[in-house]
Amino acid sequence: QVQLVEAGGGLVQAGGSLRLSCVPSGRTISMRFMGWFRRAPGKDSELVAAINWSDANTYYGNSVKGRFTISRDSAKNTMYLQMNSLKPEDTAVYYCAASQWGSLTTGYTYWGQGTQVTVSS
Repeated sequence: QVQLVEAGGGLVQAGGSLRLSCVPSGRTISMRFMGWFRRAPGKDSELVAAINWSDANTYYGNSVKGRFTISRDSAKNTMYLQMNSLKPEDTAVYYCAASQWGSLTTGYTYWGQGTQVTVSS
């Protein structure tokens, strides 16, 4: 089992920045990929960004390319999502997720509790 704890959400004005963090615990040796999903009211869940824990290869959704950066600090066992140039449409609950057997974009079976990001216009 892997437990994931997110932090860093909040309220920010359009054009501002936020950084989310996610700390995994438990059987983290089994993790291969970690990612950030988001769900806005009335919309489907969306994979925002993902990272290969071992080689730091990344994936970004089209809606956040050039604005968001995913990274991981292996020494601190922490994953980050730096969000710049935020837009009102980025408003959502953001979830940290981990995958043992999938790929950058599939197989996520462990989820955090979510953190709210609200961008005001």
